[in-house]
Amino acid sequence: MENGKKSGLFLGSLAALGCETLYGLSYIFTKQATDSASPLALLGWRFLVALIVMSALILMGIVHVDLTGKKFRPLLLVAIFDPVLYFIGETFGISHTTASESGVFLACIPVAALLASTLILRKYPTRQQVLGILLTLVGVVITVFAAGVSTSLSLIGYLFLLMAVATYALYSVFVEKAAAYTGIEITYIMLAAGAAVFGLMAISEAVIGGDVQALLSLPIRNRDFTIAILYQGIGSSVLALFLSNYAIAQIGVNKTASFIGVSTVVSIVAGVLLLGEAFSQAQLIGAVVIIGGVYTANSTFHRKLK
Repeated sequence: MENGKKSGLFLGSLAALGCETLYGLSYIFTKQATDSASPLALLGWRFLVALIVMSALILMGIVHVDLTGKKFRPLLLVAIFDPVLYFIGETFGISHTTASESGVFLACIPVAALLASTLILRKYPTRQQVLGILLTLVGVVITVFAAGVSTSLSLIGYLFLLMAVATYALYSVFVEKAAAYTGIEITYIMLAAGAAVFGLMAISEAVIGGDVQALLSLPIRNRDFTIAILYQGIGSSVLALFLSNYAIAQIGVNKTASFIGVSTVVSIVAGVLLLGEAFSQAQLIGAVVIIGGVYTANSTFHRKLK
């Protein structure tokens, strides 16, 4: 029994780390793809590719989905919070604010997830875990501001980013509450919701702009866009969402949230190695603080039920 618990903690932590690594690498592909397509076009194609891949895996019998006899409401709440509301908040929030502002807002997700877990699930973190998450937040803020401080003073942008933070925290909580479903089942419904909502939004945007043909032909005529949606659809959606859902099921919301800062470190390293971006001393300090925060939050973990 004890060995099984330790194995679950190890595999859950490994899944959380893998998820954030995949998200961190997606920065490279997103940056290249958004030069030639709108964020909604990227999201629409991303989730469509993810849904097609996941459906193919199910049809081939590689993964299994069985929703028979299970209440659909918990799964629907998960899908509404993430990807639907979260990506709407993130996409429009980033488009109305500066990179430094959006980075700081999104860095607050672990804190919001911790609060949501405490208030809704009644699962209380240890002092060491709180310290680790706060250290991670400080590290991300240092890293973001090292790239340059600028402000947009966009109220609508701030509201969208707050929505992204809040909905991601609620997604984390409701994934843990959806214990009747497997990680594969949760992931599949999330991808289906994303494909439906963002596909419709991308088509609507194209109809208004009079360039539906351009939207439909994007993967054919733009190699960078094709590579981006393949990576984001398979890596950042199918695989990363499954790892995230699995991690939450194994180690809980609080511990999974403590890994979120890892994606910032990965994106910095990827930018330096693959895009030749500059790497400052302040960014190095921020990265070290993030890693220290993740280690602190996960070195000892004891959940106390009230």
